[in-house]
Amino acid sequence: MSFHLTMEPWVPDAVQMLVARASANPPTGVTGVSPCLGSVLFTYDPDASDRMTVRAGIAEILRNTDWRGATPIPAPTVWHLPTAFGGDHGPDLNAVAGLTGLGPDAVVRMITDTPLRVLAIGFAPGQPYLGLLPEALNLPRMSEINPQVPYGAIALAISQLVLFANPSPTGWRQVARTAFRPYQPDAPAPLPLSAGDEVRLIPVGAGEMDALLSSGDPMGGARQEVRG
Repeated sequence: MSFHLTMEPWVPDAVQMLVARASANPPTGVTGVSPCLGSVLFTYDPDASDRMTVRAGIAEILRNTDWRGATPIPAPTVWHLPTAFGGDHGPDLNAVAGLTGLGPDAVVRMITDTPLRVLAIGFAPGQPYLGLLPEALNLPRMSEINPQVPYGAIALAISQLVLFANPSPTGWRQVARTAFRPYQPDAPAPLPLSAGDEVRLIPVGAGEMDALLSSGDPMGGARQEVRG
């Protein structure tokens, strides 16, 4: 089920609301309800249902709702991630500031003042897409690929941030870095973040970030706040 081809401001709330409704009362035979950036994936057991029955069940959930006015679902978990902006940890921050006409400090404030949500996990194991950012930060991808950003890199494009789980090439602009690893294969919970979680980026200095990276702790100083 796709809501929109582009990430309009109402789309994440609509996705979260549909996931909550469908998870609480799934259509017959549905075995999984997974949020994506602008859509929701329904998986079903073909021995228990069929495509038309599932489609009818989804249509019933969608009926009589103003999805463009969807009410945000409260985040079950809030993550506070120490984050170093600019310098070696965010080499593209000045470029972002130049493209927006804002100063680097204003860009950082805009990002850190935004209660980011995990919109989806994808591209690599555990890797979150975070948003949405204010319209001023709705920037296109770079025209050339950066051959590699490190794990923990936080890069910006199209009103979103991605927190890289592993070293990776990207066309997004790296504005910051965290020592938090969103993929921890040896941990009891290898994927700490879930779609719908809230993420707060807490600015720290470059020296503090260097120390967190050197410690080897995959949590990178993160603090988890569980609500309810």
